[in-house]
Amino acid sequence: FIQDFSKAMSQAGTSQFQEVIRQELEYSMKVELDKILATAPSNELEHTKKDLEGFKKLFHRFLQEKGPSVDWGKIQRPPEDSIQPYEKIKARGLPDNIASVLNKLVVVKLNGGLGTSMGCKGPKSLIGVRNENTFLDLTVQQIEHLNKSYNTDVPLVLMNSFNTDDDTKKILQKYSHSRVKIYTFNQSRYPRINKETLLPIAKDVSYSGENTECWYPPGHGDIYASFYNSGLLDNLIAEGKEYIFVSNIDNLGATVDLYILNHLMNPPNGKRCEFVMEVTNKTRADVKGGTLTQYENKLRLVEIAQVPKAHVDEFKSVSKFKIFNTNNLWIALSAIKRLQEKNAIDMEIIVNPKTLDGGLNVIQLETAVGAAIKSFENSLGINVPRSRFLPVKTTSDLLLVMSNLYSLNAGSLTMSEKREFPTVPLVKLGSSFTKVQDYLRRFESIPDMLELDHLTVSGDVTFGKNVSLKGTVIIIANHGDRIDIPAGALLENKIVSGNLRILDH
Repeated sequence: FIQDFSKAMSQAGTSQFQEVIRQELEYSMKVELDKILATAPSNELEHTKKDLEGFKKLFHRFLQEKGPSVDWGKIQRPPEDSIQPYEKIKARGLPDNIASVLNKLVVVKLNGGLGTSMGCKGPKSLIGVRNENTFLDLTVQQIEHLNKSYNTDVPLVLMNSFNTDDDTKKILQKYSHSRVKIYTFNQSRYPRINKETLLPIAKDVSYSGENTECWYPPGHGDIYASFYNSGLLDNLIAEGKEYIFVSNIDNLGATVDLYILNHLMNPPNGKRCEFVMEVTNKTRADVKGGTLTQYENKLRLVEIAQVPKAHVDEFKSVSKFKIFNTNNLWIALSAIKRLQEKNAIDMEIIVNPKTLDGGLNVIQLETAVGAAIKSFENSLGINVPRSRFLPVKTTSDLLLVMSNLYSLNAGSLTMSEKREFPTVPLVKLGSSFTKVQDYLRRFESIPDMLELDHLTVSGDVTFGKNVSLKGTVIIIANHGDRIDIPAGALLENKIVSGNLRILDH
């Protein structure tokens, strides 16, 4: 149906026909959404109405837009001064009154994701990453350390989704005595739509039991609307807060940076930025990351999904687009309020196709928080050190942050001074390690990795206590074989394959 629809859409002279089809689709969608709204209990009515209104707007834009691709000819390199090196910003130093600057900051963590990709139930932020500390523990420790050191009151705001809200709120009780005020608000809840009919698959508002698959949180671009709708944005402005620092809760490098904050609050040219995106240099591992470009005289984030097929290789090249977006963002609260009230935040729609357990093909319409950069005034990119981008997406990433490559201090991880070179080793753990509980079972203790460059592990492999890995280490257990790396082993530039079992005498 969609293919026929787009074929019909693309033929010249069919604009009237297109308009008719579009109106019919919008009308059918409205009828279905009204039916869903009618099933909402009175205490959820207002909230559900806002969600469905937001979804309707997104769906309308989805039908209007001719596809995600940007006009490649208009993409230019950003002007020199629009992406500043971090060193230059740091060189300005800090003012004496850094506490008064800090008191205008709010830290926002994107906490809508589940730990499913790592085989965990519940919010990803509750996975233990270091000495029993979870992502959330480390975040609270970092902010508490700031507040104690500078005698300030920087609050933490969590943007939860309907998937993570209950579990997160239960856990928050344990921080009631910490020196951090913690607020939460919820991302919108939007209906997934059937790929064939373009109608919602939900029949009512409930999202438990068999209905869990009918709904989704629409990406972190939803932060602007849901933050504003929650009333929290206005409350924070009333308290004198001026900027939010937004980042993914699983990026352990995203700590509050006083130099960037000072640059925002006391700009050298007197003109404040409304939006700062931290970018960092691409490595081969980051070729798919979104990049900052100049487009129609504005800084613009271009994601791989928006690139016309013919230009994807060019987009991935490290020579033309040297940087990518870390999703560490600094945004002025007053600007969010202004743009939200004018309905002027423009973000490209990401169409995310999914296949449900029963085999049904659905699409979910999403947006990305960084894509709004072009709607703000006086935006800036800051090219930060790689250490500010330390995401934990897989157990391979988890192995790095649990190891002696990093030391933990007041909730912040820093690269060990004993590591001779600044880059992180490349670690690839096979499918036997995908789930956190399997991964933990396979390491009696985390190996010494200070001198490691590259580690590949595949198959049924376990590691004893106090193993050291140096240089390039490749361990491959063939199907049906098992390799136990004995306690105290040193593997330096080794390939281990076949079958190796150490039996206790």
